[in-house]
Amino acid sequence: MNRFLLSPVAKPLLLAVCLLPCVWLIYATVADQLGANPAEALVRSTGDWTLRFLCLVLAVTPLRVQAGLPSLARFRRMLGLFVYFYVLLHLLCYSWFDMGFELQDMALDISKRPFILVGFAGFVLLTPLAATSFNRAIRWLGASRWRVLHRLVYGVAVLGVLHFFWMRASKNNLAEVMVYAGIVCVLLIWRLWRRWVLRRTTLGDARP
Repeated sequence: MNRFLLSPVAKPLLLAVCLLPCVWLIYATVADQLGANPAEALVRSTGDWTLRFLCLVLAVTPLRVQAGLPSLARFRRMLGLFVYFYVLLHLLCYSWFDMGFELQDMALDISKRPFILVGFAGFVLLTPLAATSFNRAIRWLGASRWRVLHRLVYGVAVLGVLHFFWMRASKNNLAEVMVYAGIVCVLLIWRLWRRWVLRRTTLGDARP
């Protein structure tokens, strides 16, 4: 498995797979396959894929450690950029189809509806992560500060689930929300557990 992950075809293959949802949405729009409310379908679908890619990003480290696949780390940056790509599409669909690019109406809508405010806050937090996802940014910030900054992704994941929860709560349809909330909780709890284990190991090694 590690040999395949290190092969030259692995990243282009992942790129193609990550673009498939976008290609499907474009095709479905052109072919009129999005149902009675295409605008709502586009907003919902791009939001769903943003949350799915967020879960994939958070899953990279647990899979890398638990499965003994260190090569998975080389795909985390690409997956992170696809999170931003799909959240941009989500924001674009909302701004275009729901608001008609009326900035004043958008600002009022964001301030009045909590789930939109939370979603927009997640987008704002994601922006510096996408902007500093390159090697030059790591050198400029320094590795330690870069790592601290990119821990914002945990907060973004929580905001994403909260955004989804508030949006679905009014429709009393929380089954899918609970699935994403469970996945995010497991991935965050694993990190806390691993940090606790590493800390205990470090303290144990430091004892005379």
